[in-house]
This record gives sequence, structure tokens and C-alpha cells, in this order.
Amino acid sequence: MTTVPTPAPPTRRRRRVPLAPYLFILPYLLIFATFWAWPIVSSFLMSFKDSRLGAAAGYGLSNWQRLIGDEFFRTALKNTLVILVIQVPLMLTLATTLAVALNSRLLRARGLFRFAFFAPLVVGTVAYSAVFRLLFNGEFGIVNRALSGLGLPQVDWLNQPVPAMAVIILAMTWRWTGYNAIILLAGLQGIPEDVYEAAAIDGATPWQQFWKMTLPLLRPTLLFCVVLSVIGTLQLFTEPALITNSGPGNATMTLGTYLYQQGFRSFNFGYASAIAYAVAALAAIFSFAQLRLFGRDS
Repeated sequence: MTTVPTPAPPTRRRRRVPLAPYLFILPYLLIFATFWAWPIVSSFLMSFKDSRLGAAAGYGLSNWQRLIGDEFFRTALKNTLVILVIQVPLMLTLATTLAVALNSRLLRARGLFRFAFFAPLVVGTVAYSAVFRLLFNGEFGIVNRALSGLGLPQVDWLNQPVPAMAVIILAMTWRWTGYNAIILLAGLQGIPEDVYEAAAIDGATPWQQFWKMTLPLLRPTLLFCVVLSVIGTLQLFTEPALITNSGPGNATMTLGTYLYQQGFRSFNFGYASAIAYAVAALAAIFSFAQLRLFGRDS
């Protein structure tokens, strides 16, 4: 009786991983690790050290304990939240209105108007901050001259708390409204025309179409603008630093300017790192809350 030899099981060949793609991205990974990942880790570790003690400083929670009881940090946080609560809704309301107007077929030279409203973003932050500082100068600013021409009392815009905060809000609104309007305009152009035609056939007025169709369909884009605006406001630095110099009396000091003061004027980099991570935590909390509340069906 002859036995048929059983065939040997096929040997699995190990698949060779190509190295070429990893070699191509290796320079980027090295740059990312050196100038992005390592500074993030290093600053987080630094937030647990009193950097003023030098290399001998040990790790602890002194910076975070100071953050909780710091009156100046609370003032900066309050000012930042005031700007956030007033400026972001005002700007996005204007941006939405502007986007609807720029999307209208009744508007001629739409390309020119779109560029004109987007142009403030092209202007350098230092340049436009200097212009606003001159416009609202209490002695020779054109705004006070216009008020005098109308028979109204002049306002010391940059040396009083409420007017100084108003100048910051106006400057930010002027700069970022057009930017958000262009983003919202892109969202509007993604809404099919058939939806509006069907609504018009059913007798919906333009106002009803805006509230019951345009805004719900625009919600993902609007949510994107809200999240970006909130994060940007929490990091606000340029306008209060250059227009009002955080004054008068810290009335316009924000989290960004207070971080700068601690890090680059007092050279307390450990405490500045703690402030930076507190800002990052606030931004993450606000963004998560907005996505949970308004982004469920987006």
C-alpha cells in the first residue's frame, strides 16, 4: 500500500515594509519633534517648576496654586470673557448678514465687494493696531473730531476702562468680520438652490427661508466659525498690547497679554507655562461644549 505524501503547509512570507515613504517624511517628523512636540512637552514640565530658581528648582504645584489665587489672572480672565461674550456674537451676526448679502444675485460686482470685506485680514496686525490707536486718540483722533463736529462731547477712548474695551471690540470686529463672512459664504454656496425653489413654491417668505432653512443648513459652517473665534479670543494679544497697552489700569489686560508679561517681562517662564496650559484647557472646554451642544446633527 503506497502512501501519498501530504503536501507541506505553505510558508507565509513576511511582507516587507517599504522604507521609502518613511524616509520621505522623516525630515518633517524631525522638524515636528524638534520645534513642536518637544516645546509642548517641555513647557508642560516647566509649568510645574519655579523657573526663577534656575536648574536647582524641583517639580511641584506652586505655579498652579498661585494661578488659583492670582488676582491679576482673574482680572485677565474676566476681561477676556467680556470680549468673548460681546465681540464674538456681534461679529458672527454681522458676518452672517454680510455673507447673505454677498451671496445675493441682486448684488452687482460681487467679487469686488468680497475682496473689499476680506481685505482687512491682509493688513498687518501691527499696522492696523497703530491706525486704530490714532483714530481713537483723545487729543487729535478723527473720531473725537467727528464727535465735536456733531456737537457731542469728546471721549478719552484709550484712558477710560469702558471706552478702551469698546475700542478693542471694534478693532477685532473690523478685522475678522470679513474673514468669517467669506467662510459663511462658502457654506451658503453649498446649499442647493432646489431647497429654496421648493420653499418658494410652498409659499415661504424670504425671512422664513432664512430662519427655517438657511440657518439650520448653515449650522456646521457657523459652528466652525464659532469654535475658531472662541479659541482666537482666548489667545487675544495683539490688539490690547498695541492699542491700549493693557490699560488703563489692566482694564483691557487679557490672558495673552498677562502671559506675555509673566514670560517676557518678569522672565517667570514656569508661571507663564501654567497660564498657557490654563488657556489651552479653557479653549478645549469651550470647544467641546459647543460641539456637544450645537454639533449633534452637523
